[in-house]
Amino acid sequence: MTALRFAPVTADTWADFEALFESPGAPKYCWCMAWRDMPDRQAASNAERKQALKSLVDAGTPVGLLAYAGDEPVAWCSVAPRNSLRRLSPWQDEAERDVWAIVCFFIRRDHRRQGLASRLLDAAVEHAFACGAQAVEASPVDPDSPSYRFMGFRTMYARRGFREIGMAGSRRHVVRLEREQRA
Repeated sequence: MTALRFAPVTADTWADFEALFESPGAPKYCWCMAWRDMPDRQAASNAERKQALKSLVDAGTPVGLLAYAGDEPVAWCSVAPRNSLRRLSPWQDEAERDVWAIVCFFIRRDHRRQGLASRLLDAAVEHAFACGAQAVEASPVDPDSPSYRFMGFRTMYARRGFREIGMAGSRRHVVRLEREQRA
């Protein structure tokens, strides 16, 4: 199993995040702005999405974690305060302020099928709780889903104690882990 270390994306680690997202097969088309507000997100260019995320990072807004194998960034998980994201489900309680959300995973192709997503999920949950989250939510899908697979699979979350609390659309299961539920 690959030794990993995890670090939040900050102004200091931005170059590593940029290198990961510009690697072959990376989601450089979205720069993880799909669930974040920005003017005219649908028509924005890749460069505009990248700059929008960099602006959030430069402002100190938590956006996610990098996983490193040695000094090389090999994976990413978007974990952030839910209130810094667009509405993820129609019944979401906007009054809750200490909820974080996981909305995306990216693992470089040469590091896939090694259990990195599960390890990244564990690190993301630990990071969110260390930053004051009282709960962490996500919207994973079933393995046969034709879309939203970047949000992770429901079984991965269930193995870590997340409980299903509803659906967001027809494919995304909304799951939640309360601070006191941690195994």
